[in-house]
Amino acid sequence: MSRPRLSNVLAAIFCLVWVFPVYWMINSAFKPRSELLTTSPHFVPYHPTFDNFVTAVTQANFLTNLRNSVIVVSVTVVLSIVVGIFAAAALSRFRFTGRRAILVVILAVQMLPGTALLIPMFALFNTANLLGTYFALILAYLATTLPFSIWVMRGFFVAIPKEIEEAARCDGAGTWRILVSVLFPLVGPGVIATSIFAFIAAWNDYLVAYTFMQDQSRYTLPVWLASFTNPISGTDYGGQMAASVIFSLPVVVFFLFIQRNLVAGMSAGAVKG
Repeated sequence: MSRPRLSNVLAAIFCLVWVFPVYWMINSAFKPRSELLTTSPHFVPYHPTFDNFVTAVTQANFLTNLRNSVIVVSVTVVLSIVVGIFAAAALSRFRFTGRRAILVVILAVQMLPGTALLIPMFALFNTANLLGTYFALILAYLATTLPFSIWVMRGFFVAIPKEIEEAARCDGAGTWRILVSVLFPLVGPGVIATSIFAFIAAWNDYLVAYTFMQDQSRYTLPVWLASFTNPISGTDYGGQMAASVIFSLPVVVFFLFIQRNLVAGMSAGAVKG
């Protein structure tokens, strides 16, 4: 077997292994309970049903937790982009005392696991009476997403030739005009990449939301997913799989929407020699 064909076969096997859990989740979401609990697996639902989806969306606090997730994730993504792009521009295009130290701190924070920051943030927010608020959750997510956003977008700023900035300055553009009209449009792919990371990190988080939000009406959707498991009645596998499909849809839609803009942004950011 030739090397290209072997590579294609290995890639196909890898894709099948990666896609199978997603397929099984969707497959189980449409199965009635009798088919889910059989000893022999059914790779296609014999009697497909939407009852699991009805059970999921009628679960207590679904709409409330959905609203909480949308609010927290939206604010986190916007702040990650806005703060990250200005911080990256400052760290890449300006020279000031302490710049290297800031870069080292950003890299060090990015290398820390999120669980290492959980207890210090909990103690800090508890002292400031912020537990159970959107503000605490947004700050916690920013602590995770901002270092990555700044570091990635700084790389895009560094890659922009200084001649472009000098040409704009010769045409009479000031620092603010250069940032907004010249540099920011060229880092579009970086903005999109960081927005994807911030969205997925905030949308999928369970531990921080469960720890900081002390009221069920303040929980986000990842915590809502855990409501399908009860120590007394067991786990509603069909409802949980349907809820997982619903939970995954916004991530897929967001990525597909951003992907088209990512390609356009990369084309717009190209520099002709």
